[in-house]
Amino acid sequence: MKKALKIIGIILLVLILVAAGYVAYVFIAYHRIGNTKITPEGTAKNEMIGGSEYTVVSYNIGFGAYESDYGFFMDGGDQSWAWSKERLDTNLKNITALLKEQNADIYLIQEVDFDSTRTYGFDERDYLTAELTDKEYTFAQNFNSPFLFYPFTQPHGIARSGIMTFSRFDITEAERVELPVETGVTKLVDLDRCYSKNRIKAEDGHDFVLYNFHLSAYTTDGKIATQQLTLLLSDMEEEYKKGNYCIAGGDFNKDILGNSEAYFGKADKEYTWAQPIPEGTLDGFHATVVAPLDKDDPIPSCRNADSAYHKGQLVLTIDGFIVSDNVTVMSSAVINTEFAYSDHNPVKMTFTISK
Repeated sequence: MKKALKIIGIILLVLILVAAGYVAYVFIAYHRIGNTKITPEGTAKNEMIGGSEYTVVSYNIGFGAYESDYGFFMDGGDQSWAWSKERLDTNLKNITALLKEQNADIYLIQEVDFDSTRTYGFDERDYLTAELTDKEYTFAQNFNSPFLFYPFTQPHGIARSGIMTFSRFDITEAERVELPVETGVTKLVDLDRCYSKNRIKAEDGHDFVLYNFHLSAYTTDGKIATQQLTLLLSDMEEEYKKGNYCIAGGDFNKDILGNSEAYFGKADKEYTWAQPIPEGTLDGFHATVVAPLDKDDPIPSCRNADSAYHKGQLVLTIDGFIVSDNVTVMSSAVINTEFAYSDHNPVKMTFTISK
């Protein structure tokens, strides 16, 4: 009996040491990338012309995994990887074909994976650059997770991902700008939040400054995402005061309609992760949030990926744009894919800069 208890004790001790070692590894491996310069790639040579209409598309592609029957474990679903290599390959090809069909001047893409366990090591940047061949592009990494040994049946593993910007205009310089994140344990499941800032020449001698962002979702109270938004707005305001034109686009992870339920109906479950932008956040800034909406035919930009897409699932609009006051918005819309390729629908905006 004593021998059996001793063996059990040794096994428990080993398990405790392994668990403690893993926790130590996760915390030691955690680090932030910081502010860095980005080298644009490609050969576009165009300048922006005042008064001409241009189109920008923003799309969170959900690392290519979120087909309509996909539910992600961090949202309450069961999946942690893309369904299979074959389905991931097909879905990425469908995503890039959809983007190419839009014939946009600018693309802002979020959740583009490379060397990640959940996407079988695929470099998803290659799919995008192979199709959007007439564009210059930049990539800013915003996820560099150590091996996550959960779910236990299919560990999420290592995740490396980022935001990718494509432009048919010459990007003269670009940088990755770090955003604040929570300091507690929550930081281990959040991304290394940042935005990319891409500078393009306009014909009048000023700059067109293009921002690509993906704000926090997995936070305790939502304040961090508001702080992130305020930092982005402050950067845009500084550029605006220099006479430059600014557009930011991406995933707010906030209900930018204020009350999406009024347009899309009440969900069959209660969720709190996507709150409205707090009142007064934009006060003092020469900028406007553009939330794409057709009131006669409202289409959401995002679904809660707690299971396969179904009627009654939470849907809302969290993807859109911010424009400075010297940018005129002609139209904006959500492109309805019925969430076939991602838990997001692409959003599109047509605009002009002042002459």
